[in-house]
Amino acid sequence: MHALGVRSNDKTFMHFFTLSAMREKILKVIRGYDLEEVVIGTLGSHSALNILRGAKDEGFKTLCICRKGEEIVYECFGIADEIVSVSDFLEILNPRIQEKLIEKNVILIPHGSFNAYLKDLDRLIIPFFGNRELMIWETDREKQRMWLEMSGLKMPKKFEKPEEIDRISIVKYHGAMGGRGYFLTSDKNDFYKKFKYLVERGVIRDIRDVEIQEYIVGANVYFSFFYSPIFDRVELITIDRRYEVIDGLGRVPAEIQLSSDIEVTYTVIANFPVVLRESLLSKAFKAARSVVDTSRRIAHPGLIGPFCLETVFDDKAEMYVFEISARIVAGTNVGIPNSPYSYLMWGENMYMGRRIAKEIKIAIEKGRIEDVIY
Repeated sequence: MHALGVRSNDKTFMHFFTLSAMREKILKVIRGYDLEEVVIGTLGSHSALNILRGAKDEGFKTLCICRKGEEIVYECFGIADEIVSVSDFLEILNPRIQEKLIEKNVILIPHGSFNAYLKDLDRLIIPFFGNRELMIWETDREKQRMWLEMSGLKMPKKFEKPEEIDRISIVKYHGAMGGRGYFLTSDKNDFYKKFKYLVERGVIRDIRDVEIQEYIVGANVYFSFFYSPIFDRVELITIDRRYEVIDGLGRVPAEIQLSSDIEVTYTVIANFPVVLRESLLSKAFKAARSVVDTSRRIAHPGLIGPFCLETVFDDKAEMYVFEISARIVAGTNVGIPNSPYSYLMWGENMYMGRRIAKEIKIAIEKGRIEDVIY
């Protein structure tokens, strides 16, 4: 904690103690696994199809935990060897269900729905691929910003309160909400008008739940990287951009927009693949390596596996990083069965779901599974 400029105190010590105790529980579980019979599991949403197909391609059995009524997707694609139905994703925290999954040698692959629905990952003792502490960092925009600033990355200006807004800004919420309720604003009066509208509709509850960022006009680019502890390297797997509700605004004539007082948000509906100008790739790789290095200082042992840098390039091709995700993002789905970047490195069909499974497979073969399970 001293690396962050934060004094040690009882709260910090207790958090460290909790993490250490949790780590020991997880190690005890994974040491009891039959590693020749590992099952790759995940929650049935977000990027589960990507994860499950990748696991199958690497020879693993698969398990999908679905909410009742949503099993049809995974039944139709036929890539889940077993489907476990629950009324709510929170049921996975039930000790009885965890015990059953542990008996099956399940390793969980986290994605955005783990942050959106589970929240309390400290209660989940099923081993999963990645660093759960960094997933908690991801849900807190203050911690995200600290992480990115410590990494020396250029970021949009942040406004501490609506009264400071002096330019076009975007208002975001903590956690994995898929852009729901995000809005643009230009001054404090416009902010409070839109904020009240969203509070009345139950999208947001408290002004303390929002972050106000300068809106950089430019091209949004989302880089999905993979850090491999086994090979100690950063790999670029795919690049995408998002298709959001606000993109439909361009189909409405300007005079109707003005007269109708249309309210639109940045809810993500889909993703598009992107190939970046090659001369700009160096900026992305330098940023990725820097956030990996910083991650080791803030949450040992640092990033494991997939992470995403959400960026925007302005008219001078300057890259601003406005968000980081410490797990697989849904934009990697555009890279199945491969993207130009994963193909360049692997020379075969490779995508994020398969890259995760391959790292687990290699870790098992090399006796290093504990290096990728946290």
